[in-house]
Amino acid sequence: MRRTSQAQAQAQAQAASPATTATLERSGQRDTLRTEFAFELPRGYVDDAGVVHRSGVMRLATARDELVPLRDDRVRENSAYLSVVLIARVVTRIGTIDDIHPGIIEDLFASDLAFLQDFYRRINAEGHTRAAVTCPSCQEEFAVDVAGGRLGES
Repeated sequence: MRRTSQAQAQAQAQAASPATTATLERSGQRDTLRTEFAFELPRGYVDDAGVVHRSGVMRLATARDELVPLRDDRVRENSAYLSVVLIARVVTRIGTIDDIHPGIIEDLFASDLAFLQDFYRRINAEGHTRAAVTCPSCQEEFAVDVAGGRLGES
């Protein structure tokens, strides 16, 4: 009887608030959704004082994050600017800088912007930051975490 009432309570909670399903307990474990992902820029953002900032955090994008930039005049004039505005919305920190805006993203090296675009695609479309790679020397296949870390680490 107790098992039935718990199942009914969970079903009612899911029906009442679909957003809470990620925190409902199932089989004694909690389902969680990772919404922030750390990364390490290949080159780094150089601030006005000449300090290089490489580590950062990107959050999952919302539908609003993808829609709002389409109303931006800079994006209407130049569609290539869409990625700058979008990346600026979802990157929450680069080094010690937590006020990320399009001007910061504009000042990144091209390789860092390309990295962030790929990182965005991986965490939002695929849901993870691991990539399957093959060693060019021995042809061994393995996975690496493209979220960062130091060179040579996977």
